[in-house]
Amino acid sequence: MKGVIIAGGLGTRLYPMTHATNKHLLPVYDQPMVYYPIQTLVKAGVRDIMIVVGGPHAGDFLRVLKNGKEFGIRNLQFAYQDSGNAGISDALGLAEDFVGEDDVTVILGDNTTDADITDGIKNFKRGSKVFLKKVPELERYGVPVFDKKDPKKIKTIEEKPKKPKSDYAVTGLYIFDNRCFSYIKDLKPSPRGQLEITDLINIYIKNGEIEWDELEGFWSDAGKPESLFNASKFWASKKSD
Repeated sequence: MKGVIIAGGLGTRLYPMTHATNKHLLPVYDQPMVYYPIQTLVKAGVRDIMIVVGGPHAGDFLRVLKNGKEFGIRNLQFAYQDSGNAGISDALGLAEDFVGEDDVTVILGDNTTDADITDGIKNFKRGSKVFLKKVPELERYGVPVFDKKDPKKIKTIEEKPKKPKSDYAVTGLYIFDNRCFSYIKDLKPSPRGQLEITDLINIYIKNGEIEWDELEGFWSDAGKPESLFNASKFWASKKSD
């Protein structure tokens, strides 16, 4: 299993803070944001990691992460995404050579969670797995639509629906087999002009090759001021216990 952290983009929702550095290097309580997805992967046994970066502050990652050894990373590599608005699937596609014939766990660089995904990775066999969480503001996320006859079966995922059809959000944490790279090459840009991760997942759903786990514990993205603040509050409380 390889790991890919998606940490490009311009972080415009966090201006003016992100005028100074990449969003994923902003502090969440006592450490840079990107430390949290790194720790999630390493804790689950994923020690070969590529970080997809972008924007004018991409070089800042080297000074912060160096060779990754202090985190327990065995092999740390970087890829540069030219456009900060090309989509998550586009960013993942840059990791094709790095992943090779292996499977890949993908996590967004602004995701912070204390969940242990070790079993979710160990139990993965083929296809795709998404990690779901009940959260407020479902219209900000991809939301699964479940089969009425089989409430555990995902029929499709709707991206940022105005009227969500379930209580779950697709977190920025996924597992794919290496066929994802050939599927990405066939994706068409969405109305937003992006290669959407939702469209990639829906290919696996159509093929009947989707699984899902519910994340236990805390999960939040930190992509806007309110969620960045709330994530910092959680980690401050947890680390002081």
